[in-house]
This record gives sequence, C-alpha cells and structure tokens, in this order.
Amino acid sequence: MTSQLVALCIDADDPQRLARFWAGLLGWETAGGADDGIALLPDDDTGFQVRFFPSEQGKTGQNQAHFDLTSNLHDQQRTVERALELGARHLDIGQGPDAPHVVLADPEGNEFCVIPAGNKFLAECGFVGALACDGSQEVGYFWSAALGWPLVWDQDEETAIRSPHGGPKITWGGPPVAPKKGKNRLHFDLAPPLNGDLQAEVDRLVSLGATRVGAGRAGGGRVEMLDPDGNEFCVLSPR
Repeated sequence: MTSQLVALCIDADDPQRLARFWAGLLGWETAGGADDGIALLPDDDTGFQVRFFPSEQGKTGQNQAHFDLTSNLHDQQRTVERALELGARHLDIGQGPDAPHVVLADPEGNEFCVIPAGNKFLAECGFVGALACDGSQEVGYFWSAALGWPLVWDQDEETAIRSPHGGPKITWGGPPVAPKKGKNRLHFDLAPPLNGDLQAEVDRLVSLGATRVGAGRAGGGRVEMLDPDGNEFCVLSPR
C-alpha cells in the first residue's frame, strides 16, 4: 500500500487571485476552506487538486517545479493568449528565441510552459501534461516508491513517473540540481492509503529516504517531511 497524492500546494501572496488565474486557465472549479486552502478541482484525469495557501514569504528565484501545459487539447498560441489575458507574462529563463515551447509566469511569477503540439513524451497526457521538477535520480526513485507510480522514463539520470490511472507525468531533470534557497513555494500533500495509519505511513516514507521535520501546519493532522533532495511535503491524517 502506498501514499495517495492529494494535492499540489502553492504558497501565494494572494491565494484568491492566484486561484482565479489558474481556474480560468485550466477550466477547473474552485472550492474554499480555511484549513484546506483554496482548491482547484480537476475535471479531467489529473487525479490531484491544486491548493493555494497564504504565505508571507515572497518568491526568491526560480521554482523547483512548474507545470508543462500541452497543446494536445488546445492550440498553443490560443493557450498563450488566454494566459496573457488572465494576467500571465512572458518570461526569459534562457530558453532562446528558437525554443518551441513558450515560457510564461503567472501573476505571482510562478513559471510554467506551454508545449507545442506533437510532443511525443506528453502525447498521452491531457492539458496538464507534466509537473516538471528540478531533482536527482534518487528523488525520482523515492517518489515512484512513495506513490506506487511506475517509472515511465529513466535515462541519463533523468526520471519520470505517472499514475497507473493516467494524468500528468512528474519529471525530474537530473544533475546539476540547483541549490535549494529557502522553503519551496510548491509542495505535495499526501494521504495514507485507505484505512491506513498516519504514523505507519510516515515510518514507511522514512524507510524510503524521507526525513520528518515537524508536525505540519496549524490545526494538526499534518506531518511535515523532506524528500531525499530536501523538498518539503506533508502527510495528512486519514479523514
């Protein structure tokens, strides 16, 4: 039995504004709650929510993870235009003028890419094609074991996993891994398997290479942990 990926959580200066942007771009409905943040509910096979939480820590440097949006369901240029209409901006991270993908930043500077049609790696994925992460081969192996998602790419220290039920791929680009600067603005919320025990799942994740660092956000029921690359994630108590 393995953890379930419940949500990708994003720290935000203005959670409502950022949720409106991503809801408009993805076409997902929103739901609110003080403890659970403002959530976007997927209407496709993505399989996990996106949740926005208030944070007083501003963005410093490039995020460790970003969305790759495909052009399998929507035209690339139209997606870019829609993002700009909602408040995105073009971003230069050194991709060069001939890059086929378009790099954008959301209203709070979080990077994301719009991938052109015909990309073979994301051919079977929906609009949210991948969550592309900066990370080691070891951390790709860890998350494969933690979630029970098989490796769909493992070459030249680059790794990728995907749920057996479909949805986006999660990828790690391998070395060199950028030095971590402060707390990541994006992290995973996991839950133990159905009818599972929180402590037993925490112990299992530690055996796989994670580290427990705290008791979680205010309100309890969340154990804060670090993956082998030092990226934060939380394990939620069963409900």
